[in-house]
Amino acid sequence: MKISKKNLTPAQYLVFGYFIIIMLGSILLMLPVATTDGQGLGAIDAVFTATSATCVTGLIVVNTKEAFTHFGSTVIMLLIQIGGLGIMSMSTLFAFIIGKKISLKERLIIQEDLNQYQISGMVRLVQYLLGFTFAIEGTAAVILFFRLVEDYPAGRAIYLAIFHAVSAFNNAGFDLFGNSLENFTGDITINFVIMALIILGGIGFGVMVEAYNRVRFKKSTLQTKIVLVITLALLIFGFIVFFVLEYDNTLAGLPLLDKILGAMFLSVTPRTAGFNTVATGALKQSSLFIIIILMFIGASPGSTGGGIKTTTFGVMLVTLKNMITGKEDMEVYNRRFEKKIVYEAFTITMLAAGLVVLVTTLLLVIEDFQFIDVLFETVSAFGTVGLSTGITGELSDISRVLITITMFAGRVGPLTLALAFGERVRKGKYHYPTEKVMVG
Repeated sequence: MKISKKNLTPAQYLVFGYFIIIMLGSILLMLPVATTDGQGLGAIDAVFTATSATCVTGLIVVNTKEAFTHFGSTVIMLLIQIGGLGIMSMSTLFAFIIGKKISLKERLIIQEDLNQYQISGMVRLVQYLLGFTFAIEGTAAVILFFRLVEDYPAGRAIYLAIFHAVSAFNNAGFDLFGNSLENFTGDITINFVIMALIILGGIGFGVMVEAYNRVRFKKSTLQTKIVLVITLALLIFGFIVFFVLEYDNTLAGLPLLDKILGAMFLSVTPRTAGFNTVATGALKQSSLFIIIILMFIGASPGSTGGGIKTTTFGVMLVTLKNMITGKEDMEVYNRRFEKKIVYEAFTITMLAAGLVVLVTTLLLVIEDFQFIDVLFETVSAFGTVGLSTGITGELSDISRVLITITMFAGRVGPLTLALAFGERVRKGKYHYPTEKVMVG
């Protein structure tokens, strides 16, 4: 495949764009000023951390609080913001600042970056995206400041509030407390602010635009309906399951309200956030398996989260229902979607599952960890979640490279990555005869 700047596709622009940001971040994290020991991170750990931040994952090989200086943590925060919003959204912001017009090529890349089907309205969508992001992060930071100033000096409280507002809204999961949010299991303010940021960041900017314009559910787009219904269903399902499974385990000994908060947070964080208020490694294997499923599904298109996306999962559910009921058209909410969408959903799911199986198998060959821990780590990396049972820091260099690649693929998207390095779609000049194949 011959690649030159002039014939790069939008998918290739995105892949190379994220790669460049990660490399720049890695160089900054390798500087002596970035770490508390004055030596900077090693090359592999720097690339791992920069990838985890840019891909808004949150997996760490060193403790963020202890290993990084103010400069280092600020670099991580900026990488999170760039990675969460998307490199094209940030590029558009700078274009707005200097008064540069957005070209058609740039609009196509924005369309790819934000997982949109229509090119019209891309610049307006980015304007909404930037406005929503800074408004939500700013509001959350103010609320977090008034809570954290009770425990920290004002200057430190401001920085912590901003860092965690950015990290939570972008579904990154990086923290500066040293043990995620385990010290705040029963803290209503911290729990609800972080959960709200995670949900808003992972629900998709298109949905937020419709909500801002006060579009009623009945008149909203099919995508918005699927996103809201699937998201709500997964949150309720997760809460019930975790409340039951962990009631006498990680939630044991807590007051009823704290148990409820803990179960709610466990349900929200697999939306690709990576924060935890109870020790992930102490969860039952049944809970870990449910979290793996939730992490694999992930957030919604056009959001700061990863996974195969709620709409992909929704399309597959609709397809399953319609196949069972004998409907030829893929119908839901008095609308139908093209079969091409079904093919895309199937392709994304199979590519994602294939990547998870491959990386999990390689890690099992290389490392000596429990299967559930390795699978959990791999899916967490692909879904850009950042939850871990505690094995990340113990991985060998080759395993860290594999997880780094998985995080990158999860953020860019398996289909986008395949399109970037595959051949461009070409329509055949003729069709072969049709023949039936028995399945099932």
